[in-house]
Parts: sequence; structure tokens; C-alpha cells
Amino acid sequence: MDRFALLALLEAKPGKEKEVEEFLKSAQPLAVREAGTSTWYAIKLGPNKFGIFDTFKDEAGRNAHLTGDIAKALFAKAEELFSTAPQVEKAEILASKAPGA
Repeated sequence: MDRFALLALLEAKPGKEKEVEEFLKSAQPLAVREAGTSTWYAIKLGPNKFGIFDTFKDEAGRNAHLTGDIAKALFAKAEELFSTAPQVEKAEILASKAPGA
């Protein structure tokens, strides 16, 4: 079971909602290439609220993701796309239901 996670909360600037959606969708192939990232989800929480949730088997995978291409792209676009700086929280997974479990 993955024990480590990240939750990034994002709020699109007015009029930038579609750009944020496309930006998040474009990051999926980058997540696929990350060996230490077990799962990666880009989510929409409301009209202008978005998030990224991902899980990792170990701290090394989580740290690699935090310094990887997605994080770099996210913070490079932050001022252009988001009302506030992305809020990134480290989380510990206490329990889960995985496919085949």
C-alpha cells in the first residue's frame, strides 16, 4: 500500500479556468514517466477550483515528484494561471481500497 501522498490545491484566475484544465491534462504524460509516482489525479473541485492528488510508496518518490517536471511547470505557470500560489500539502495515507484488494 502507498503510504505517502501529496495534495495540491489550485484556484484559477477569473477567465483562466479552461487554461488550467488543459494545463493539468497536459501534465498526465509527465506523471506516467515518473517511476516513483504510483497514482496521479488531476481533479476539478468547482468552477475555478482544481487539485492534484498523487500517491507514492516511499518518501523518495514523493520528493522526486516535488522536484520533478510537473512541479517545475506548475510553479512556472502559477502567476499566470492562479489567483494564489498553489497550496501543496504532504499527506500520510492511513487506509485505502486498491483495485484487486
